[in-house]
Amino acid sequence: MRGRQTAVLAGLLPAFFMALAQAGEDAAALDRSILPIAEPQRPVYTELDARNARPPVPFKVKAPAGAPNVVLVLIDDLGFGAASTFGGPIATPTLDQLAENGLRYNNFHTAALCSPTRAALKSGRNHHTVNMGFITEMATAFPGNTGKIPNATAPLAEMLRLNGYSTAAFGKWHETAAWETSVSGPFDRWPTQQGFDKFYGFLGGETNQWAPTLYDGVTPVKLPEKPDYHFMSDMTDQAVAWIKYQKALTPDKPFFVYFAPGATHAPHHVPREWISKWQGKFEQGWDKLREETLARQIKLGVVPPGTRLAPKPEAVKDWDRLSADEKRLFARQAEVFAAFLDYTDHEIGRMLEAVDATGQRDNTLVIYIAGDNGTSAEGGESGMFNEYTFYNGEQETVPDMLKVLDQWGGPQTYPHMAAGWALALDAPFAWMKQIASDFGGTRNGMVVHWPKAIRAKNEVRSQFSHVIDIVPTVLEAAGLPQPKVVSGTPQIPIEGTSLVYSFEDGKAAERHTTQYFEIAGNRAIYHDGWFARTIHRAPWETTPRRALAEDVWELYDVRQDFSLANDLAARHPDKLRELQALFLKEASARHALPLDDRTLERALPDVAGRPDLMGKRTSLTLSEGMTGMTENVFINVKNRSKTITADVEIPAGKANGTILGQGGRFGGWSLYVKDGVPAYTYNYLGLQQFTIASSQPLPQGKATLRFEFAYDGQGRGKGGLGTLYVNDRKVGEGRIERTQPTVFSADETADVGIDLATPVVEAIGAEQRSAFTGKIDRVTVQVR
Repeated sequence: MRGRQTAVLAGLLPAFFMALAQAGEDAAALDRSILPIAEPQRPVYTELDARNARPPVPFKVKAPAGAPNVVLVLIDDLGFGAASTFGGPIATPTLDQLAENGLRYNNFHTAALCSPTRAALKSGRNHHTVNMGFITEMATAFPGNTGKIPNATAPLAEMLRLNGYSTAAFGKWHETAAWETSVSGPFDRWPTQQGFDKFYGFLGGETNQWAPTLYDGVTPVKLPEKPDYHFMSDMTDQAVAWIKYQKALTPDKPFFVYFAPGATHAPHHVPREWISKWQGKFEQGWDKLREETLARQIKLGVVPPGTRLAPKPEAVKDWDRLSADEKRLFARQAEVFAAFLDYTDHEIGRMLEAVDATGQRDNTLVIYIAGDNGTSAEGGESGMFNEYTFYNGEQETVPDMLKVLDQWGGPQTYPHMAAGWALALDAPFAWMKQIASDFGGTRNGMVVHWPKAIRAKNEVRSQFSHVIDIVPTVLEAAGLPQPKVVSGTPQIPIEGTSLVYSFEDGKAAERHTTQYFEIAGNRAIYHDGWFARTIHRAPWETTPRRALAEDVWELYDVRQDFSLANDLAARHPDKLRELQALFLKEASARHALPLDDRTLERALPDVAGRPDLMGKRTSLTLSEGMTGMTENVFINVKNRSKTITADVEIPAGKANGTILGQGGRFGGWSLYVKDGVPAYTYNYLGLQQFTIASSQPLPQGKATLRFEFAYDGQGRGKGGLGTLYVNDRKVGEGRIERTQPTVFSADETADVGIDLATPVVEAIGAEQRSAFTGKIDRVTVQVR
C-alpha cells in the first residue's frame, strides 16, 4: 500500500494495519503482483576457490511481517435463523464466543448453492465468472456453467501459498469437475493443485458421515475400523494435528486453514449422545419456531425492530394442521438436525483450541460463515429416511418412516428433514437453499474474529457484503496485493470488495453496492439498498412456474424491509425496470446468460453438453485393485440392459467376497460369492433386495461368471430379467422388478474385489470384510 492508500488506512484502521502497510513498503523489492515471485538473477563467479567467495543470500519467499494466520470456516446448508449467534434455536457456543469477542455480519450473502458459493468464496469472483453456475455434476457447455474453474481466477489458497503461507483444507470440496475425479485426473482442479499443500476430505457434494469416501491429497483413505467412527471428529483430528505440526516446525510461517464440514448437509448423521440432548426441543413446530426466532433476533440486535416474518410459501403446511404422527416424525427430524449443528460447532471449537495451544490466537483471523446457502428444503414435504428415494422418484410415507424413527441419524439411515424446518431455520425470510432470489437462500450469518487487529467487540456490522468479498479482505489483512498474473496466466480482476474498512467503523458507508444473484432461473439484483427479484422455481417443484421471459418480478427497499415482506413493485415500476435492466447488464458481464432452468436434462452429460469420461463407450474392462470409482466416472448401467463377465480363480475351500459392486446400503448392485456360492443382488434404495443365486458352490480353480440383465425398456426405472451363468451354464434366474433410474449415490463407488464404505449386501459386508478371497483376472461390464 502506498501514497494516498496508506494515508486513508491511517485514518481508518488501528496501528496494526499501519505496520502491515509499512511492511509492504519495506518489501517493495518483491513484486507480489506476479506469482510465483520471481527469483533474483543468479550471480556469475570468476573466483576459482569457494573459500575466497561469498555466496548470495538464499532467496526465500516470506509472508509480510505480521501477516495473520487465517482460519476460514464454512458450514454447509445452514440458514440465517438456525444458529444461536443469530437468534436461532440451536446452540453454537463456539460461534457465540467468537462473536462476543468479534463482529457479527448480518447482511452477508452467498450464492444460494454449494459449488457456486465455494468457488466464489475461494476466488473472490462471482460464481459464473469461475464457471460454477450450478453444482459440478450438472455443468453445461455454456461459459459460466462449465464446472471448470479457469486458470485466470487463481484461488486464495494459491495466492497465499505463493506469498509464503502454509495452506490446508479439510472437509467438503465440491469444486472439481465431475468427470475429472478419477485416478486419470487431470488433477488441476483437485484441492492440492488449487493452492492447498494439504487436503483431507471428500470431493463431492455430500458424504456418508459414518462411512465417507475420502482423499488425503489425491490418495484414497482407508477408513479406520472404529465402531464409533464419524467423519466430523476425524477431520477435526486431522486439522488439529496439521496446525500443531505446522507451528512446531515453522512457528514464524503463517497458515491458511479452510475448514468446511459436510454438516449440516444431508445426510444428517450424528452420534446418539448428541441427539439425546435435543429431545423434545421442537414440539412447538416450525410456525411457532419462526416467531420465537424473530423475537430473539430483534432482541439480539441482528434484525431491526419492526421486522415482520415474510409470508411463508403455500406449499409448507401449517403445523397445527398436521397429524400427531407427522408432528412426532418431523420433531425428531429437527432434533437430529439440531444435534448435527451442535456437534459440528463443538468440533470447530476443538479445532480452534489447537490454534490457541500454539499461542497464535491473537494474530489469527477467523472468519466463520454459518452456511454456504440457506437451510435445505430438498427433504420435501415429509423428509426422507433415505435421501436417494427423492432423486429416484420414490415417495416415502410417514408410516414407513415412523417405523425407523429410533434409528434416525444413525448408520442405517441417510436422512433429510421436512421442508417446513428449512423455512423456520431461515427465519425471518420466506425461502431457502437454491432460491438465489430470496435472502433465505443467500443471507448467512458471518462472524469475524481477530484480537490483534479488531478492537471492536460484540458488535454488529450491517454493510452489504458477499462471499466474493472474503478474498480481498484476507489479502488486505495480510498486506498483500491482488495478483495480476499467476503461473503465467493474466488474472481476471477480483470482483469482491474488502471488508477491512468495516472492522473498526460500523457506520462506514458500504462499498459493495451492486450484486446480482442467479441459480437455475431464480434471480435477483441488489443495488444501493434496493432489491428486485423473481421466484422462478421452488426447491420441491420439478418444473418452473412459468417461462423465463414471463417471470413476475418483485421489488423491495431492504433499508426498511429486512425480511422482504413488503413488495413495492406496483408502487415503483420505474425503479423495478431500472433494476431489471441492471440485472441483465451484470448477468451478461459475468457470463450468467443465457439462463438455464433445466433440471433432468442437465443431469445427462450428452444433453447438457459437458464431457463424460465414458462418452459413448458400451464396454468397460476392469481388474483387481480398481476401486473408488464414483458414478460420474463409471459406465452408466441405469435404464438399460447389461452383462457383467468376470474371470476369477477360486481357492481351496469356500470363496467369499465382492467381485464387482456399485453403490451401497442405500442403493446399488453387487456380483459376489457367499460361502462359495455365486450370486447377484440388486439393492433398490435399501427398500427391497432382488437376488439371483446359484444353488451350488464354485469348485476350486478358474471360472467365468456372467450375469445378464435384460431390461424391460419402455421408460426409466423399469425392471428386467436377471440370469446368472458359470462357465456358460445357467445356474440362476429371476426377476428384478425395480431399478433406480437416476442415481445410486453421490459418494459410494464402484469397486473390484471389495465393497468400500457401506455394503450393498449386508451379509457380505463392506471394507475388508467384503474383500474377495479368490483372484480376479478381469471383469467386463457391457451395456446395450
